[in-house]
Amino acid sequence: MQRLIPTGDAERPVAFAEVLQPVPEPSEALVKVEAFALNRGETFLLEHPRPELLPGKDIAGLVVQAAADGSGPGIGTRVVGHPAQGGWAEYAAVPTHSLAVLPDGIDSARAAALPLAGITALRLLRTAGSLTGRRVLLTGASGGVGHYVTELAVGAGTELTAVTATPERGERLAELGAKVVHEVAAAQGPFDVVLESTGGPDLPIAVSKVRPGGMLVWFGQASRTPVSLDFFQLLGGPERVTIQHFHYAGAPYGPDLSTLVRLVEEGRLHPETGRIADWSRTAETLVDLRKRRIRGKAVLLIGGTR
Repeated sequence: MQRLIPTGDAERPVAFAEVLQPVPEPSEALVKVEAFALNRGETFLLEHPRPELLPGKDIAGLVVQAAADGSGPGIGTRVVGHPAQGGWAEYAAVPTHSLAVLPDGIDSARAAALPLAGITALRLLRTAGSLTGRRVLLTGASGGVGHYVTELAVGAGTELTAVTATPERGERLAELGAKVVHEVAAAQGPFDVVLESTGGPDLPIAVSKVRPGGMLVWFGQASRTPVSLDFFQLLGGPERVTIQHFHYAGAPYGPDLSTLVRLVEEGRLHPETGRIADWSRTAETLVDLRKRRIRGKAVLLIGGTR
């Protein structure tokens, strides 16, 4: 079968290789991949790839071999999955606890856009607690996570302000009900909760926007610049602010995937895909994603995917 593997070349980060089909563990199903999505964090890993790196965590496709232990969906079932790695290939072995069944009304391209960004959004909002009627600031909002957080939070009655680099990148967020600004400093606080994903100089400014006793959830560093916090500067800001580190990871992912699928089926969640293309364009799409030329998710299709 064909698989995309890292090259170490920043301008062409992956190339096709002919490899053996994966052999699933007893608790894994073998999925014929129809579509997969890229994540910006994966573009960073590909700059200096580990020898054992097999990228790919967001897939949708068809079960062609059920798990030997009897768990999970049977042969012929359409699924969305979140494997630990190896999803940019014609076939992927996926733990059954990280699969969800797809209804006929959700195509593979939309489904593939759900896993990492959607699970992150769900778990971020759980970490933040009930947001109905509360004021929330979301930085780095124009990616996949930001679109999901915005739609889910606004749908729950949140007054949400989203920070995007340009007006164009904020258009869809405004349609979803967010107030859009283009610098953290321009956000009109105070906010009950700040969801911060850019790091660098933005995080200290974001802290200053939190109400006394409020919370900042730090879930990324898209600027790739470390944060510097000054104790005495913080003394001049709001008191008793909690800064909480967040990372989405932790199996099982199947229950959250099932929730995301249900929300899409009910019309309460809409995957935002900035590009859908054949997987022969994966390398150039990775470069465009790293350079922020794509808004929302980027999805690649294998073999005439539905």
